[in-house]
Formats: sequence, structure tokens, C-alpha cells
Amino acid sequence: MPRDAIRLVIEGRVQGVGFRWWTVGVARRLGIAGWVRNRRDGAVEILALGDQAQLLDFLRTCSQGPVGATVTHVHQEMADDDGSTAFEQRETV
Repeated sequence: MPRDAIRLVIEGRVQGVGFRWWTVGVARRLGIAGWVRNRRDGAVEILALGDQAQLLDFLRTCSQGPVGATVTHVHQEMADDDGSTAFEQRETV
């Protein structure tokens, strides 16, 4: 079954607050595959794979972030499915 894919770049106070760890939990709870990583520019980048309803819930949740985070902007774009079968943290780029 084909999946939709979105790439998110989340800006604000999103590093040093457990955002990646929290994102993994949210994605797994919603049944989303993909990955999350910190970027050297201070943002968090996410590739999320799932159906439209799952991705909409995920986007809404990530736009708020965990306690301690302050999300100021979320860049969203369509992406290609990279074949991920689970959701994981990746190294900083």
C-alpha cells in the first residue's frame, strides 16, 4: 500500500529539550515510519511516512512539541518514501 511522505524542519527551542526522543514516541504511537535528527543550524528535521490522517495528526502534534520546547516555525514539504519500516533517531547533520 503506498504511503505519503512529508519532510518537516522544525525551528525554535527544539534542541536540548528531548524533542527527538519525544518525536520517536509520538511517531510510534501513531504508526508512522521515518526518522528524526538534529541539524547543526539548531532545527530538528523529520521524515514521516504514513497515510494522510496519520501525517496530519503527527504534524499537529509536532507543531506543539514536548514540554520545554518552543516551536516557532514548521517548514513542511512533500518528500519521497525512503523505505523506512520503523521510526528512529538519526545522527546530527
